Amino acid sequence: MTVTVRFAPSPTGLLHVGNARIALINWLFARSRGGRFILRLDDTDLERSRPEFADAIVADLRWLGLEWDRREAQSARLDRYEAAAAALKAAGRLYPCWETADELEFKRKLQLARGLPPVYDRAALALSAGDIAGLEGEGRRPHWRFRLDHAEVRWDDCVRGPSHYHGANLSDPVLIRGDGSFLYTLPSVVDDIEFGISHVVRGEDHVTNTAPQIQLFQALGAQPPAFAHLPLLTGAGGEGLSKRLGSGSLRELRERGVEAMALNSLLAKLGTSDPVEIRHSLTELAAEFAWDKLGRGTPKFDAAELERLDARLMHSLSFAEVEARLGLAGADEAFWLAVRPNLSVLAEARDWWAICRAELAPVIEDGDFTAAAAALLPAEPWDAGTWAAWTEAVKQATGRKGKALFHPLRLALTGRENGPELKSLLPLIGRARAEARLSGRTA
Repeated sequence: MTVTVRFAPSPTGLLHVGNARIALINWLFARSRGGRFILRLDDTDLERSRPEFADAIVADLRWLGLEWDRREAQSARLDRYEAAAAALKAAGRLYPCWETADELEFKRKLQLARGLPPVYDRAALALSAGDIAGLEGEGRRPHWRFRLDHAEVRWDDCVRGPSHYHGANLSDPVLIRGDGSFLYTLPSVVDDIEFGISHVVRGEDHVTNTAPQIQLFQALGAQPPAFAHLPLLTGAGGEGLSKRLGSGSLRELRERGVEAMALNSLLAKLGTSDPVEIRHSLTELAAEFAWDKLGRGTPKFDAAELERLDARLMHSLSFAEVEARLGLAGADEAFWLAVRPNLSVLAEARDWWAICRAELAPVIEDGDFTAAAAALLPAEPWDAGTWAAWTEAVKQATGRKGKALFHPLRLALTGRENGPELKSLLPLIGRARAEARLSGRTA
């Protein structure tokens, strides 16, 4: 079997780290088996779906490196869902119901008050032709429910192990609203069949949907896929993550300059038996993926842990890994190794490149001192030993040492109170700029 999975977000808000974890595990599983990853936008909710959210989903996944083999949008496939609905109606598995939302809520409360499960009573199946005509005369439009078989449904969940639900304990799910629009279930199953989805990997909040969906696969003449239900990611304090509120949104993390592989490294290991460690590629993470590593405890996302991991990754990135993203003509490995230990985010490297190579207005604390230091600059070429030799000469000539020696030199050369070691920066700044800046000139 070719493993084929799908990540199926609704473009009704920004993706958060919980969504990213589901997408990542789908991708890692597929790639670990040489399989396929499909991006499917579940955009049948025309009122709440927005093109800008669809664009944000695409941008977020590409930032994470989760490229897809196929992209689909449910809004372009409504004819396929209509055909499936017609087949279910013809088979007697999809039937019209006429209750209003208030009437259904009254029934639910009455059942709960009697200590009964709030399962739909199938009253619509007992309506006569005259009853239906009367309801239609009132202007009512039916919603459509899928008639479940009252039988036990079993599946071997990749995460939860042997699982089962009995159809008699579940309400017949609504597949089509009164306005004719489709709810999630039917389009999802139709797509999973037609796209050859082998494994549905999703959050455990969908567990109760699985038994009706398995029956729906069977009613449409298809073999159900395997299922894997992951415990939902929460915040560090156990709070839920909201896509619509943008809580921990990927866009926010990306704009802050978080490294994608820091987030991938964290999300791939949360809730597993593996330690959380830096990985520099998705290929490494895919090679380590296995279902039996995933536990059933609630994984918690801690922003502070991500920050620590991000710093560790930043300080271990090679020049080859960042060269294209830096986009700095002339920048080389020597520059990268000089500034890397002081970076919080990659964008800060561009600031240091400007300090080394662009015009800078120096900050002069003591003009006489820095002018004397300028006069002692040795001839080029310079290397990592130049700083120590020069500052020793300045020390001997001026009698300064410690902060009184080094602080005014740093301010004049870089305009900053702190930063990368000047033994590495000085050769990058060069003698002409260094002499001008120490003399108080913009250079």
